[in-house]
Amino acid sequence: MEEKRTNFALIGVAGYIAVRHVRAIRETENRLVASLDRFDSVGFLDSYFPDADFFTEFERFDRHIAKLNRQGTKVNYVSICSPNYLHDSHIRFALRNGADAICEKPLVLNPWNIDALGDYEKETGKKVWNILQLRLHPSIIELREQVSNGPPDKIYDVDLSYITSRGNWYHFSWKGDVEKSGGVATNIGVHFFDMLSWIFGDIKENVVHMLKKDKAAGYLELEKARVRWFLSIDYDDIPKDIKKNNQRTYRSITVDGKEIEFSGGFTDLHTISYEKILEGKGFGLETGRRSIQAVYNIRNSTPIGLKGDYHPIIKKIKHDL
Repeated sequence: MEEKRTNFALIGVAGYIAVRHVRAIRETENRLVASLDRFDSVGFLDSYFPDADFFTEFERFDRHIAKLNRQGTKVNYVSICSPNYLHDSHIRFALRNGADAICEKPLVLNPWNIDALGDYEKETGKKVWNILQLRLHPSIIELREQVSNGPPDKIYDVDLSYITSRGNWYHFSWKGDVEKSGGVATNIGVHFFDMLSWIFGDIKENVVHMLKKDKAAGYLELEKARVRWFLSIDYDDIPKDIKKNNQRTYRSITVDGKEIEFSGGFTDLHTISYEKILEGKGFGLETGRRSIQAVYNIRNSTPIGLKGDYHPIIKKIKHDL
């Protein structure tokens, strides 16, 4: 007798992050029954689920999911790896079809979308799950435990720097459109803001020093930390010593001047996320609210320039603020 497996569908299967979801579905010994993407460069599926149905048109995918459910091959989860501005709609699609939604970051672009999805959860009895893999990273978990067990009145000084170089293609894709991606702070920074608030508590102050199409910087005051942050997709912002090693990404978090090492250990975090979701212990809808509110406030702020406690990198940048 064949072992019963949980059935998944996936939206946005041709995207960069989708392979981690497909791998997580296989590594948790479950089944991908259908996937959707307007682009058809999805040959990697042969290595994971060659029998999965594939669609390039949403209408046919929608009809197929409904047919599977009628025929008894119920889709239990819909994994969402589509462009950011479509997450809200695709989450609703999952819930309407009687499936839980597993969604990549950012869950949605606007805080009020969370309220509406909360109503959908109540109406359908289904759940929305965040992928917030940094919360599962051993170094980040260790840091949170240190802060939780440290002096209750201690305020930490934190510097976050994340530069992940992107070529010209980025600006011509949906990622370069602030209406579709939420801008650079949302697209590459939202999970860092979630991580920081998870470790150091609620955000009390949110100041933006720089806000451009390819970089952003600001200051966050949390319950237990003062955070200077800098995010960029501009290769020119990478420190010279990193460039010498032919690296195109620079990631650094210091707490009270001490570097937190978390450059490795990311490969299995999506699988761990799926394991917890399947156990009913994943990160639910409300979990993402603080970071969604933070990045919404950032992209709707007026930058103040080189005033106050700003990240030291922006003083070295020769561009106008």
